[in-house]
Amino acid sequence: MSEQKKTIYLTGNGRERIREELRYLKEEKRQELTEYMGAALADGDLRESAAYDEARMLQSANEVRIADLEELLSRAVLVEREAGPHAPAQLGANLELEDSDGERVKFHLVGTHEADIFENRISDESPLGQQLVGKRVGDRVDLNLGTQSVSYTVVAVTYE
Repeated sequence: MSEQKKTIYLTGNGRERIREELRYLKEEKRQELTEYMGAALADGDLRESAAYDEARMLQSANEVRIADLEELLSRAVLVEREAGPHAPAQLGANLELEDSDGERVKFHLVGTHEADIFENRISDESPLGQQLVGKRVGDRVDLNLGTQSVSYTVVAVTYE
């Protein structure tokens, strides 16, 4: 029974970040770990070498991350967006929202693997992201934040 892998949607910037991490892991990190392992081997008795065990674990973790990134890129689809000033928000959109007090907040709508709340990169699959997808300037967004609800108006949708 064959299980179909889920498509992963990425912005152009997100794909480039992943490609850069993959390049680093393959070209630089592998070399660093090989040198570390060589130094541990040179120390002699491997039966009690914590450095050798650590080098093997780091090498294994690096190879797992490389495989994960390669798998991610093999399933990735680059998002194409509508053009024009009245296009709806899609992956890659920068949205500026304003509440009733005039306070503004900005979000960048991205795929799940690009999300980073500390940089206001919101996944399209998150509750907030799901509410933002398809919104246009002037649309209203109501966010339930636990015990309270906050309403925002979309004041800008732009693309880098």
